[in-house]
Amino acid sequence: MKKIVLLLLIIGNAVGFAQQKIYEMSNKQIDELLTKTAQKNLTITERMNYFSEKFLGMPYNLTCAGDGPYALYETQPLVNFKETNCMVFCEHVLALSISDSWDNFFNNLQQIRYKDGIIGMRTRNHYTMVDWLPENKWLLNDVTKLIGSDDTKSFTRTISHKKFFSGKGISDLRYVLPDRTVTIDYIPFDKLPNVVDKMKTGDIFSLIFANKDDIFSAHMLLIMEKDGKKVVRESALTPKTTLDTPIETWIKKFKSSKIYAGVSFMRVKENLNIPGRIILPWEISKLKESH
Repeated sequence: MKKIVLLLLIIGNAVGFAQQKIYEMSNKQIDELLTKTAQKNLTITERMNYFSEKFLGMPYNLTCAGDGPYALYETQPLVNFKETNCMVFCEHVLALSISDSWDNFFNNLQQIRYKDGIIGMRTRNHYTMVDWLPENKWLLNDVTKLIGSDDTKSFTRTISHKKFFSGKGISDLRYVLPDRTVTIDYIPFDKLPNVVDKMKTGDIFSLIFANKDDIFSAHMLLIMEKDGKKVVRESALTPKTTLDTPIETWIKKFKSSKIYAGVSFMRVKENLNIPGRIILPWEISKLKESH
């Protein structure tokens, strides 16, 4: 009888552990979850689908993360699993999905969030399409044209880090990147229904401003799968939570938007997105050299 009770307790704890939301877990529990999940024969994007679902219901906070308590400007924590925002959500999910332990997750996260993993305001990948995506080319491809094909359009804009940092009250502009004129591809909203079948689970996509001349991206989101159907999974300001929306419903919401023009897509590289693939922090420098 004692053995049966003990077995039931073990099974009950395992089930409870699997069903817990990530914001209900301790760092040690997340470490255990990472190790167990890494032992399954899942691709990176399959793990993205799994881990991102554990964020559903997490409260939204625009300033949920920063450069840590010893930073000069934004002293919010480097890791926050109690609340999130759109970019932090995508970064955390991506870092979890390539990692097999808490320590490797933490270090992979810094490589995703900062240029060469060097923590600081000036080295953070602030602009999604101009900083974040280019600095993560070792892991992600821009697949906007692949998905949109002839429906793809482009914008050219000038991005100024000096203006951005000056607006935050930062006067020391040494080591700040020079102004850059960049062209990006996007798919207009009225064309998105035509290409839903080309979107894949694990795709990260960016909501693109229509009429701004100094920034491209307004929001970062994920394409995920639930009950066999594609959903948009996001941490959103308006409902102040992390939620799923059927992809067709999400597209209709923006179809007549004057503020946003369309979306751009990023996808985990095919040669990395293979069953059981984990990326260790010390492998990233070689991946950067080879991309």
